[in-house]
Amino acid sequence: MIISLPESCLLTTDTVLRSYLGAYIAKWQPPPSPVLALCTFLVSEKHAGDRSPWKPYLEVLPKAYTCPVCLEPEVVNLLPRPLKAKAREQRTHVQEFVSSSRDFFSSLQPLFSEAVESIFSYSALLWAWCTVNTRAVYMERAPRQCFSAEPDTCVLAPFLDLLNHSPDAQVKAAFNEETRCYEIRTAVSCGKHQEVLICYGPHDNHRLLLEYGFVSVRNPHACVYVSKDILVKYLPSTDKRMNQKISILEDHDFIENLTFGWDGPSWRLLTALKLLCLEAEELTCWKKVLIGEIISDTNEKASLDIAQKICHYFIKESKAVLQKNIGGWRSEVLEEGRSPGGWQSEVLEEGRSPGGWKSEVLEEGRSPGGWRSEIKVSAELASSGGSRAESVPGLSPCFCGCWQSLGFPGL
Repeated sequence: MIISLPESCLLTTDTVLRSYLGAYIAKWQPPPSPVLALCTFLVSEKHAGDRSPWKPYLEVLPKAYTCPVCLEPEVVNLLPRPLKAKAREQRTHVQEFVSSSRDFFSSLQPLFSEAVESIFSYSALLWAWCTVNTRAVYMERAPRQCFSAEPDTCVLAPFLDLLNHSPDAQVKAAFNEETRCYEIRTAVSCGKHQEVLICYGPHDNHRLLLEYGFVSVRNPHACVYVSKDILVKYLPSTDKRMNQKISILEDHDFIENLTFGWDGPSWRLLTALKLLCLEAEELTCWKKVLIGEIISDTNEKASLDIAQKICHYFIKESKAVLQKNIGGWRSEVLEEGRSPGGWQSEVLEEGRSPGGWKSEVLEEGRSPGGWRSEIKVSAELASSGGSRAESVPGLSPCFCGCWQSLGFPGL
């Protein structure tokens, strides 16, 4: 047993209904969603400050988040295309979530001396939404008429949500109906004085950044997604049956989740490419392709050749974006009037010798070459620190590492 958190310590929709918000939620039509109830409670309690019994928990929550919905548009533009599209969908979802709830917030005015517009601002609600999205644990709740039909499965678990993520951790997490506690048990031993880690799920780095705001550097589930436009990029433009082939893939759910992983192209990606590489006289065999049968040696070779070209395209694209990012960061440093040797001056002003700084760096496993070396090995800088992981929402070396982890796992 790693942790057993009593039900009374959990922040659930029941907590919200028992609060001063309960009567307002119960009479509001159409019924608010469970997530809206949790977000409203978080913003209200944060606004209450010292008067909130949840103040100790609120004070340990992040002040800001690094999910794509919180990043500047120019930073989001640097993300790989599939992730960029999902990031924009996420932003649209949050904007609609906030705008569609304005009337509900207005109904809460009797509870506050200040205008609700200033309390339930977009930034406050974005913070609350990210808090629920990144930190809530899964716990099924019985549906209630005062809430919308959306599943009521998000529960905030103070202290428990400080446990960080590792893809290698083996744990079981669930609410124990007998003990009435949310429990996490580990299947592997934990060393004395070592950080206890849990696994948020077998997520690739796209999912981790989108949902939690961090990436895992050595993630066994890391993969690169191939979008439809890249899928057909190196296929003959003279193929008159291409639209028909694409339609077959779409109809049989073979146009999404096509990936490269640590072992190369996935079975789904190769299957899609095999179908797209079928000659006109072979197209009648498309069903055999989808169940994994080999049509011809020529088809096998053609699909592998296309996969290799797509692979090289991703490597080239990753390097280009990293170079652009690093160049921009260096320019920003110079524009701020700091020279590459600036850090040495800062070190000396603080009374630390360059030798001491290098020693500290070596103890941490980092090269004495400073930020230049860090940029070169920027994949090592991508944080894998789970719910507390810090990353920089701007054009920084850390973000280079994050992008590298997202762009191509073996780069």
